[in-house]
This record gives sequence, structure tokens and C-alpha cells, in this order.
Amino acid sequence: MQNFLYYTPTKVHFGKDTHLQVGEIIKSYGYDTIMLQYGKNSIKKSGLYDTVMDSLTKNGIKVVEMGGVEPNPKLSFVREAVKVARENNVQMILAVGGGSVIDSSKYTALGAVNDCDVWDFPTGKATPEKCLPVACILTIAAAGSEMSNSAVVTNMELNMKRGYGNDMMRCLFSICNPELTYTLSKYQTACGIVDIMAHTMERYFTLFEPTDLTDRVAESILKAVKDAGKVLMENPQDYEARATVMWGSSISHNGLTGCGRENSLAVHQIEHALSGEYDEIAHGAGLAVLFPAWAKYVYKENISRFAQFARRVWDVVEDDDEKAALEGINRMSEYFAFIGMPTKLRDFNIDESAFDRLAELCTFGGKRKIKTYIELDEEKIKDILKICY
Repeated sequence: MQNFLYYTPTKVHFGKDTHLQVGEIIKSYGYDTIMLQYGKNSIKKSGLYDTVMDSLTKNGIKVVEMGGVEPNPKLSFVREAVKVARENNVQMILAVGGGSVIDSSKYTALGAVNDCDVWDFPTGKATPEKCLPVACILTIAAAGSEMSNSAVVTNMELNMKRGYGNDMMRCLFSICNPELTYTLSKYQTACGIVDIMAHTMERYFTLFEPTDLTDRVAESILKAVKDAGKVLMENPQDYEARATVMWGSSISHNGLTGCGRENSLAVHQIEHALSGEYDEIAHGAGLAVLFPAWAKYVYKENISRFAQFARRVWDVVEDDDEKAALEGINRMSEYFAFIGMPTKLRDFNIDESAFDRLAELCTFGGKRKIKTYIELDEEKIKDILKICY
């Protein structure tokens, strides 16, 4: 086991009706002027907006609203939110939504108190000196941003999606009420399940020696979320299944499943290029297509690892390691299809002529190679894209 630093300062308020406490919680920290970020109309249609505003108003908290965060949050929106936050002397950002809203809020929190453009952070041109506190009420279990130190933003001028990580961006507190996810469509639920599993698997398939305890934590998350996903396809309002998926979202991306080893989130890097170039593609859907293809491309570099994954997570009964490994990858792909995810790039109406551009985006114009079992350059990324076409 390698040395590691495990840091999870976010206070999690988990369970039924916890969102009703939001005003009281914020007041306890001493903040009286906040920015509220959310998506389009879903929180208003569901009544969550009114509930949140009522709690904030009762506790004397002034609210500056910034609604309209889109999936794959946009840099242009964040830049406007930064301007509004500065003009109104906002003290903290409250995100009500899923990963996109939380990520937008994190970038806003950085931009509001640092004297540079927020795009300078993910592109490495600047390092933040401080950050406004961020909190969230989670409505989509998927990205894990409610407990992670990272965020992703899309620059539509460049069709470029970039992630950035800094512990200052971690949520001060996260309110996680599984009931708030009851109204999600099966497709949204499935996208979230894939994202949670991918966050876990990205830390499971690493270049470092196996760490048995961390392995078994990851395997337990994968099995529990997988099984809960099956339940939710039949009964979207099963509280225990929703709770499993929501908590899985948080602990799959807060560093726990990576303790004792390092990771590069290789498949996520390829998917960021995909959904950065094609904004209509949901992140989880892209991962569902790419992860099995990446696994098929690299599994021979660590057959025993993939065989363990197959036996412990997918209940494969096969003595031969290579046959077990392949069967595990196939069962993963079949599961993604079962919950309604696409299985091929052509399902997104993408032509093979796009592969050069996607590989270029993923490698930053050939300037980087992604570390994994096989170091991925532009040509190897195109090989993976061909497998899942």
C-alpha cells in the first residue's frame, strides 16, 4: 500500500427531509448573503425551489439567484455568475442540483475571489489563492461532486471540456436526501449509475499493486450500486435503492476508493473529449460506451486484475483468468445495456471521421499521454474509439 493523504472535510446531511434544514445550516456558519445556482425548471416544477427559498428567507438569508446551469456546465455561464457574485458581495455559493450545478458553483466560487479568468485554472495558467465556500442540495446521484475536490467545465468556443481539482473547492456541507431523486427518468438514473461505477473502476484499475482492503471497498460499492440499479429500473421510488446509489455517488469520488494508489481516470479523459465536442451526449452515456472498449483494449496487460473484477463484482465462475476477464467485461457491457445505456459510438450518430479530432482533444493536441496499463497517445485513443464504434 502506497502512502496516501485522505481528506474529506465535507459535512454530509443524509436522509429524508434534510433539505428542510438548509437555511438553519447556512445561518449556523454566519453567512447572510449567498448565491443560489440551479438548472432550468425542474426544481421549480417539483416544488423544491419554493421549499429552499422558504427555509432561506425564514433564516434571514439574502439570495442572489443564478438559474439556468446546463448539463456539461458552460464557461460562459460561470463567467457571468462570477461577475454577479462579485457585484453582490456573495459570501457562499449554494448549488441545488446535480454534478453540473455543483461544478458550476465550484468554478464560480474560485472565480469570485481570484483576480483571473476561471479558465486559467483548468488550463494550468493560474493557481487559486482562495475560494468562496460551496454547499449543495443534491438532486442527481452521479458525479460525486458533492464530496469531491474536482469540477468540470466546458468552453463552447473551443469545444473543450476540462476538469480541475483543488481541495479548496470541496463542499462545506452537502445535503443528500434520496427522495429528491424520485422524479429522475430511467435514463438519468442509469447515466448516474454508470458514472458512479466508472469513478470506482477508474481507481480500481491502476498501475499500482493491489491493495486488498481498498479493493474490497470498491468491489462492494460496485456490487451494491449495480444491484440497486436493477431495483430502480423496476421501482424508481424504492428509497433504499435510491439511498444506496446516492451514497455510492459520494464515496465513489471522495478519494476513499483510491487510498493507497494513484489513478489517472483515463476513460473519463476520453469521455470529456467526447462530450466536450458533442455537448448533447450525457457524460454517463459516453462512459457506458467507452469503458468496456477501454477494458477490452488493455485487459491483457493485467489479466489477473480483470479476472478478479469479473469474479468478485460480476459473479463470473471461470477458472481460466483470461476467459474470466473477458466474461467480466462482457457482463459489464450487458449491464449497461440492460439499464438503457448506449453501447456503441454510432448510437450517438458520430462518424468515424471525428476520431482524429477526439484524439487531438483528449491529448491536448498531442502534448500529453494518458497513463494507464497502456500509455494512451492519439493513435491508441483512436484504436479504442474504433472498438466501440
